[in-house]
Amino acid sequence: MGEEGGGRSCGTTRELQKLKRQAMEYYRENDVPRRLEELLNSTFYLQPADVYGHLANCFSKLAKPPTIYKIMGKSVLDGLGLPTLQVEVFCTIQNFPKRVCSVMIPTHFKVYENALPELVEAEEAERSLAVSTAVRWVNESITEELRGLEPSNQAEVDCMLRTFFANKVQEDKERKELEKSQEDSAGPVPPPQILPPPPPPPTKKKGQKPGKKNSAIEKPIIPAEPVEPVLCGSMAIGAVSLAVAKTSAILGSIPLYLNIALLKHSQEQSAALTMPLLMASVVSCGKSSPGKLNLMKEVICIPHPGLTTKQGVEMLLEIQKQIKKTLEMPPPPKADNRKGLNGNKRSQQPIAGKMSHLGCLTINCDIMEQPLLLIQGVCANLELELGTNLHLAINCAGHELMDYSKGKYEVLTGTHKNAAEMLDLYVDLINKYPFIIALIDPLRKEDSEQWDSICNALGSRCYIIAGTANKSISKLLEPGSISIPRSHGLIINHTNQTTMSDLVEITNLIDSTKHIAVLGSTEAESSDDSLVDLAVGLGVRFIKLGGLSRGERVTKYNRLLTIEEELVQNGTRGMCYFLLCFHLAMNKGTKMGRGGIEVPRQEGKGIQRIISADKTRMALATMYIVVLMDYLFT
Repeated sequence: MGEEGGGRSCGTTRELQKLKRQAMEYYRENDVPRRLEELLNSTFYLQPADVYGHLANCFSKLAKPPTIYKIMGKSVLDGLGLPTLQVEVFCTIQNFPKRVCSVMIPTHFKVYENALPELVEAEEAERSLAVSTAVRWVNESITEELRGLEPSNQAEVDCMLRTFFANKVQEDKERKELEKSQEDSAGPVPPPQILPPPPPPPTKKKGQKPGKKNSAIEKPIIPAEPVEPVLCGSMAIGAVSLAVAKTSAILGSIPLYLNIALLKHSQEQSAALTMPLLMASVVSCGKSSPGKLNLMKEVICIPHPGLTTKQGVEMLLEIQKQIKKTLEMPPPPKADNRKGLNGNKRSQQPIAGKMSHLGCLTINCDIMEQPLLLIQGVCANLELELGTNLHLAINCAGHELMDYSKGKYEVLTGTHKNAAEMLDLYVDLINKYPFIIALIDPLRKEDSEQWDSICNALGSRCYIIAGTANKSISKLLEPGSISIPRSHGLIINHTNQTTMSDLVEITNLIDSTKHIAVLGSTEAESSDDSLVDLAVGLGVRFIKLGGLSRGERVTKYNRLLTIEEELVQNGTRGMCYFLLCFHLAMNKGTKMGRGGIEVPRQEGKGIQRIISADKTRMALATMYIVVLMDYLFT
């Protein structure tokens, strides 16, 4: 009995010694004894009040960097109650999976008002399929592809996402080819019916109303380009890329905009970040509005660049409130019989309609001057001067105005103009209202010759910006020449397969070609405010968020105010000289004052803004004026 007991005791001792040796090797390989000794020594000298809290902080710094554990996608509702994609990121942090963040990405689908029920149903079905496909991609494939990667390695994550998307594109191509071959083998398909070309416009007759010019021979319009295909489910790529960038920012205890700025500047922190200039919609008189006017889908206010973002938002809120009050007032007893640009009488007063999905009021206007005169009157009541305290931009949405049956743009209900007449209309509009400094999509993208003409005619006085007339970011980044209309700037959106690396690359490309980058919201926005961080981090010149109404848009303006406060507190808010120099170039009354750039003020009216600047900033401002004028006039 004793011998057996002694044998078991020896065996247990040998096992314990073996375990001790393994433990010593394990701890030695991970450098535990040395680090623990240093940590205990430093803790003794520091003698913190919370010993274990201090040790926990020190051990957390020695932990392995977090890695992606799981990415989860699900369908949620956007600001209009329509389905969109939400992505959540879970990371392995100190051996435990933890949820880090979530993001929502808007869909690329347009919002149709007063559309046919059949079109609405088809759009809803397509949207639901796109979101459900994206959810499946995220939960089944992308989460497996990215598991174990560090969120801080954005370039590697985006590269894997691009590869995944390229494979999906190839699969879709092969599927369509297979379906086509099966259809061909089933039997010949009758050729599609070719519709006869539209009849030529009637010749000008005696007694024709003035303002409707008609050339002797009009060129046939260029057919509309086919809609750029969007692969169903592609929004998963953009959403996951944004979610990983936000995860990296949270784990690094920095704001998202700073993480994006580090990506743009190759991990070198910029000394100062510039707030983008606001483009805020105040009224809408587009194709879906109840009045005759179709040309102005959005009338946009741009506050003076010398104002802070907070001051600009406060000004815009006052303008918006005053517009609502003006529209609620009863019309005057006598109508104004003066005529507008189109020859119609200015008799009907604009009336308030419903709030647009763009966050601004849709109003009833029958002539082009009505919304502009409305804003002029509102600004006069607030002692603001258009062209000094703020400027206007017009989103013309030229692609929505084309009546293909007539081959002309329907600027007013029943009033059509060809591309050449549209150029005359815009020149007259800018001559009459010089405080309009930007036209967005004045024509459809197919009328490239007229884009050249409008840039030549108005380029020194007004920015011509391509929004819908622009290509998608993925197309712009493809090798080879991409045909886009001539313009001064492009509106870019974060949708579909656009990754963070794509946004950095496209903004660098836009900057290198002396174009203006405008980061814009989509028509159907969600409550996610990451778009604002992207705008600040990428350093775009303008941000276009819609109006100061609707929760999904107001939350983005709130984020802008928060970021500005942070930059001011940190002393990293940069000065935006771009539009300020344009203001100097366009406003002859503006001058260089002592110690700053001085905007003149009228007696008893207006807001005087003196932007302090030392000699270096004044020299920089002068240099920017020279560069800007050289750019505008060449």
